Amino acid sequence: MNAVVEDLRRARQVGAPAVQPLDDVHGYIGRFCVFRDEHALVAVTLWAAHAHMVERFHTTPRLMLSSPEAGSGKTRVLEVLELLVPDPMFCLSASPPAIFRTLAARHITLLVDEVDAIFSRRGAEDANEDLRAMLNAGYKRGASIPRCVGPRHEVQQFQVFCATALAGLGDLPDTIMSRSIIIRMRKRAGHERVEPFRTREQEAPGHELRERLAAWAGTVAEACGAAWPAMPHGVVDRPAEVWEPLIAVADAAGGDWPDRARRACVALLKVASDRRATLGVRLLMDLRTVFGDADAMHTKIILDKLHRGEGLEADAPWNDLHGKPIAERGLATMLKKYDVGSIKVKVGGVSLQGYRREHLWDAWQRYLPSAPSPKEAEPPELAVPARRQVPQVPQVPQVPDALASVGAGGDDDPEEV
Repeated sequence: MNAVVEDLRRARQVGAPAVQPLDDVHGYIGRFCVFRDEHALVAVTLWAAHAHMVERFHTTPRLMLSSPEAGSGKTRVLEVLELLVPDPMFCLSASPPAIFRTLAARHITLLVDEVDAIFSRRGAEDANEDLRAMLNAGYKRGASIPRCVGPRHEVQQFQVFCATALAGLGDLPDTIMSRSIIIRMRKRAGHERVEPFRTREQEAPGHELRERLAAWAGTVAEACGAAWPAMPHGVVDRPAEVWEPLIAVADAAGGDWPDRARRACVALLKVASDRRATLGVRLLMDLRTVFGDADAMHTKIILDKLHRGEGLEADAPWNDLHGKPIAERGLATMLKKYDVGSIKVKVGGVSLQGYRREHLWDAWQRYLPSAPSPKEAEPPELAVPARRQVPQVPQVPQVPDALASVGAGGDDDPEEV
């Protein structure tokens, strides 16, 4: 064991407190990595510390380093973390069985580069399906995945709970992103300077800092695992579950770390909430724009407006969705999961298949930030004996706290289509 660790142990034995090394870890990472802001550096620092006591926590957030282009510093962050976290396993193309068996043998910290390649293939031929399952399940303590092993195909439960950092292009599926602290990386500008990084030059100082971090973590791990840290206002459900370990570590460190951690939590949850909406939510949002003040619209008119992007953002995907424009059947399929179906509507004296505002309004109110109240209009042309007045639904007020919508989603966010 490193002499530094032995000195710390002797100090604890005589009652002297161990000095927390988070400031040194923060400074060390900042020497070689450029982030968008201080909040991201604080989060990465706390994540590295939490990895040394991960077995004490109920959950371990994935650290997701994402960028739109290569060469944005994601791999460098993983290389620096490899020197600071306990028993790192850095992999680009390690086979799922290798990772499973390593996890079964000992606690590791998993660092996965080019993770977007894992999710680029689908189907039975995809050998990375097991790895996707592990990344999803291994977020909670006690998680295991059953697999048949050996010549007799005996079932073995593989424990998959471990601290995991991921680096890749773009976003991963929501099942991963909702369990992640998302760090948006970008190419370094000319005025942004970092020190040259060579692993063989930094191994000794990096490992010494890792031992100091491990020694301090040993003194606070039990208290951190048992803590229920106070979360920033509006941070509840899954976001709270993701951030609790890091805020518990910051509270144990003391000084200005509790405040820095909570400010980072607020800022990075805002980053997570600003991610591009799932395709279904994007459709609801664009339909609300297309409808404008209309009470009802024929399907062919809706599709025409979507294809032309009338009033929509420049990146609207409806004229080139999976290689072709969205069609009537695709529109109906996407809206079906929101309990919205097409009916006969009369517009301009012409009755054709289409959609009505009041039928879309419930989905708009549930899944979009705010929705206009549905107008009272003539009811759909249905074979009913009498006309029925559609009740007026009061307008939903804007939520002033930006985090209120971040924390309330939990596991019920719509999945990617």
